[in-house]
Amino acid sequence: MTGGLRELKKQQTRQAISNIATRLFEERGFEAVTIAEIAAAAQVAKMTVTNYFPRKEDLALDIHETFVASLARTVASRPAGESALAALRRAYLAAVERHDAVAGFAGPAFARMIKQSPTLTARLRELHEQREEALAEALAADTAAAPGDLTPRAAAALLGAAHRTLFQHAMDLNMEGRGHDEMAAALTRAGEQVFGLLETSLTGYAVR
Repeated sequence: MTGGLRELKKQQTRQAISNIATRLFEERGFEAVTIAEIAAAAQVAKMTVTNYFPRKEDLALDIHETFVASLARTVASRPAGESALAALRRAYLAAVERHDAVAGFAGPAFARMIKQSPTLTARLRELHEQREEALAEALAADTAAAPGDLTPRAAAALLGAAHRTLFQHAMDLNMEGRGHDEMAAALTRAGEQVFGLLETSLTGYAVR
């Protein structure tokens, strides 16, 4: 098997395990399902599950790496003349338009699973914090901030709070059983409102 095919097979196995685990979590609750039960349902060894997912939480939140890196990546790749705020608003609205899971499109069963699990709620909070920290580092590097300058961290806190607010709104909409098109319309309005609140303070900050 070539390297490319081997990597594809690994990705397919990882996704299959995550899908099966999420289905079990949604049916029975996150805390009630064991790694051994997931392995049996996926027809793989228990060690295979833990090799792909060292943390049980990441079986459910399997896009955690993309989630954590998303804001910093958007800032790092923005075009000349665009502020960090404008780039993040543009990227958020684009994610909403394509019904991206990173923006909170999940469905009622998944949202209920998160809300009913203290472990997953804590892990999601941790991922939001990691995403904000990564954004602060990206802003500091992009603006060549002096050591001890709190501006990048403060800006990241404001932008991170905006995204947390919008993500929670998406979870609430999921819980209400809203369809993706209806969610997209509501989140677009909410995104314009929330990011609009930051214009006075951040429009001129970190303009490339």
